[in-house]
Amino acid sequence: MTKLSVNLNKIALLRNQRDLNYPSVLLAAETCIAAGAQGITVHPRPDERHIRRSDVRELARNLPVEFNIEGNPFPEFMDLVLEVKPDQCTLVPDDPAQSTSDHGWDLNRDGDRLTPIIGRLKDAGIRVSLFMDPVPEAIPGAKAIGADRVELYTEPYARAFTDGQSEDSLQLYKESAIAAGDAGLGINAGHDLNLENLGQFLSTVPNVLEVSIGHALIADALWMGLETAVKKYLAILEQA
Repeated sequence: MTKLSVNLNKIALLRNQRDLNYPSVLLAAETCIAAGAQGITVHPRPDERHIRRSDVRELARNLPVEFNIEGNPFPEFMDLVLEVKPDQCTLVPDDPAQSTSDHGWDLNRDGDRLTPIIGRLKDAGIRVSLFMDPVPEAIPGAKAIGADRVELYTEPYARAFTDGQSEDSLQLYKESAIAAGDAGLGINAGHDLNLENLGQFLSTVPNVLEVSIGHALIADALWMGLETAVKKYLAILEQA
């Protein structure tokens, strides 16, 4: 079954609006895990506008499930990841000024820079995933520079789904997943997956090991509660 890793950035964003210690990122993680989530994801950014370095350290000390840290491998990010040694590090080519990630790696341009970074992470026992656009011919390059997995960037699919034009988009993701499998890469997926579009994605795209979902799940939790929201997503994963 595809695993669910809940991204807690939006919990941290809400907390940071006031000089208070709630809502607690750790308590949110514990609630998600109690509801059945198999992983927790955070994406700390240099300005700490949501997840703080202290959150990363606290989660690393307390999580009984897979911990995934994602972000652009700037020196400070790398120092933090190598300090806490999560189960997985997902490298994402986002600019610090971006509100959210909006594209995958261009390995023709960035591959040489990423190769030693991936090596350092793997030497520390950390599984490495690269955030990639659904471009089938580009996917094997992730394996060539040492990555263990790719995370397929799914916002284009989510937009196509909303517009009622998901068929062509899904074909690209299916081909990308097949290319990943043929190259010996594991497949993750994430960005704008939600209760409406997740089932169709997983029923079409093969061998997805993990989905990382944050914004939609936390938004759903405003109406149905965090525990119930997690269980709703897990039910879709179980059915798929």
